[in-house]
Amino acid sequence: MPGSIPLSLLLLLFLLGPVSSETVNPMVQDLISRNADFATQLYRAVASRTDDNVLLSPFTISVGLLALLSASNGATRDQLVQGLTMTGLDPQALPDSFQTLRTMVLRGEGTMTMRQSMNILPATNFQVSPSYRDLVQKLGVSVHSLAYSGLQEAVDNINRLVQEQTEEQIQELVTTLDSHTQLLLTTATSYQTRFSPSFNSSLSQDERFNVDKYHVVMAPMMFRSDRYFLAYDRSVKVGVLKLPMVDGTAMLVVLPDEGVDITAVEDDVTAEKIQAWIRQLKKTKLEVQLPRFLLERLYSLKDVLQTLGIRQVFQDDADMTNMGGTNGPKVTQVLHKSVVSVDERSDDITTGGGPSVFSALPPRLTINRPFLFIIYQEFSGSLLLLGRVVDPTLK
Repeated sequence: MPGSIPLSLLLLLFLLGPVSSETVNPMVQDLISRNADFATQLYRAVASRTDDNVLLSPFTISVGLLALLSASNGATRDQLVQGLTMTGLDPQALPDSFQTLRTMVLRGEGTMTMRQSMNILPATNFQVSPSYRDLVQKLGVSVHSLAYSGLQEAVDNINRLVQEQTEEQIQELVTTLDSHTQLLLTTATSYQTRFSPSFNSSLSQDERFNVDKYHVVMAPMMFRSDRYFLAYDRSVKVGVLKLPMVDGTAMLVVLPDEGVDITAVEDDVTAEKIQAWIRQLKKTKLEVQLPRFLLERLYSLKDVLQTLGIRQVFQDDADMTNMGGTNGPKVTQVLHKSVVSVDERSDDITTGGGPSVFSALPPRLTINRPFLFIIYQEFSGSLLLLGRVVDPTLK
């Protein structure tokens, strides 16, 4: 078996031209592009605060924030529109547009394995109008009033609700609450990969993964020899590998060159950059080793969202009158939990197969150092999950 080779040299092996994409309605495409801008801004804001593994579902968070936008007026609404990068669009038309987009994303080409939970949770002393409940329900967002005076009961109710909505994929979203809570927005996403074609578990074996210069772990490495779509970005010094999935989504694995700091790469991760990577993908014969990993991340996003300009909704003078009542509550916190499982699993145990047979052994790409991954819907280009794997042995 050949050793790993520099990603830049793999460009010489490309056989086909760039991947083409189907046409999406221009109005919907504009919404997708704006949402991708928000997604990458949010990811960079979260990633800049930690050196650990990162995972979030910006698409789920966007829908939850849109439910808040639909409740707001005045400066509160203006900040949400701007923070969500929807400036210039009619706020009243956004729920219907997002409903169309969400339906498109969740249908995919097969059975979408992404489970979502999105909830508006006001204190019981705030009356939520039936019209607002109906509006956000179209987005897949539920409204449930809670008595935050009974903290443990409120915690149990939230966790039970999220468990039901994600089909038990997410067990615990909240551990503690503040008795002064007025309104929570909770979002949660669980995604299980189904690569197409899948990796064969019989070929997986433990290999070295270089967390940093001084820290090496043994990680289970999946293996497959096949024809893959690949790109190399000389400006950022990263290789980009595309791994299709059975539900019409795909994962981009973004691997920095040896010696390139992954945080420097993250500074350049924008919606425009991701689209450029996708356009540059070309097909080549390749052996791929990718670590199996399971990530589970929980974030309190209030401070992060404030850095993106979304501040008024958390203040005492927040204008949430569209929710019902005279003033409406301020948002106390935005909680987001996401889980992604990346492994050899397949809906059909025969699809994994063995390694493809080539006349000569192809070069091998071993993902054995920190990398980024981006899960997106191929048809629409919608960004579903963004993450960073620093140590695949840790959640």
